[in-house]
Amino acid sequence: MADTTTSATTPTEEQVRAALARVQDPEIRRPITELDMVKTVAIGQDGVVDVEIYLTVAACPLKDRLCEDIKAQVGALDGVRSVRVGLDVMSTEQRQALQSKLRGGRTEREIPFAKPGSLTRVFAVASGKGGVGKSSVTVNLAAAMAAKGLKVGIVDADIYGHSVPRMLGVTDRPTQVQDMIMAPIAHGVRVISIGMFTPGNEPVVWRGPMLHRALQQFLADVYWGDLDVLLLDLPPGTGDVAISVAQLVPNAEILVVTTPQQAAAEVAERAGTIALQTRQRIAGVVENMSWLPCPHCGEKVDVFGSGGGETVAEALTRATGAQVPLLGQVPIDVRLRAGGDEGMPLVLSHPDALAATVLQGIAERLSVRARGLVGMSLAVSPAGR
Repeated sequence: MADTTTSATTPTEEQVRAALARVQDPEIRRPITELDMVKTVAIGQDGVVDVEIYLTVAACPLKDRLCEDIKAQVGALDGVRSVRVGLDVMSTEQRQALQSKLRGGRTEREIPFAKPGSLTRVFAVASGKGGVGKSSVTVNLAAAMAAKGLKVGIVDADIYGHSVPRMLGVTDRPTQVQDMIMAPIAHGVRVISIGMFTPGNEPVVWRGPMLHRALQQFLADVYWGDLDVLLLDLPPGTGDVAISVAQLVPNAEILVVTTPQQAAAEVAERAGTIALQTRQRIAGVVENMSWLPCPHCGEKVDVFGSGGGETVAEALTRATGAQVPLLGQVPIDVRLRAGGDEGMPLVLSHPDALAATVLQGIAERLSVRARGLVGMSLAVSPAGR
């Protein structure tokens, strides 16, 4: 009599596909079954399961991780002795269908965050001058929000002085699917930067129209998914990029970063008052490098003076006629700088550090801020109709 023990415990194709539905594409963050990436499933009587999948492109940088995830999920099924994963590549037609699916059936390029019904909170992080730690604040706020479970993205809009990829430890390059760009993800944050497209440390030498086009591509051509928050790390000052952001994403709110130094506060105030011309809302002010805790006695040392953040917040409140809060004062912590060099944000490496807790508090305030109803469709109708 034949031994039927193995065949009796062999999983069904339905069970295998259910397991594959728990595997997400590492770049798109959606199940591979939903993305039509599963080509074939074959189940042998000996407990060997063969799964063949379609990659979006042949040079998919995360294909090894995808294969390991498939083996882990399918291999956990009862009766599976081993899993073999075969790789194929999508045809042009399949990539076009995937692109259409990701864009919700739309083929034209558009900026999803500029649509009236968008629920993504967009913050343009600005500063009057360089060197105030704007990018460090941006990266740590993004990491803190992602750690809380929010879907977060960063556009490194500082085209000339891009630094976000290093600060997040991003080493992967974006992947292109047709005319859609899959941005790398680090610490749960999807990020795009011009630094991912330039060889080595080559400088970017562009005029205004090129800067506008690059920002437009980052916003429209990158697959962002359903983001809760998008942070744009702007270059210092009130130049071309700040104007382009106002044009491309008019609902973006300005988050001003300054230091306690009065000279820095004066130029930060100018960066904030651009909102009067662009008719954008100012979300608040962050004072970075507020003070240094003395390593001997713990007392506060005002290395860069004091009061700059409060001065900016009060000046912008008067100028705009709306309350502009001082969201937080971030003390100096050498680990904040070290984390930027090492690609590990302070809010993740030392979440209990004082600077990290202040940044987490700012992230929390920005995350729970009530959104206005301007431009949103309300499902109401007149009574009796």
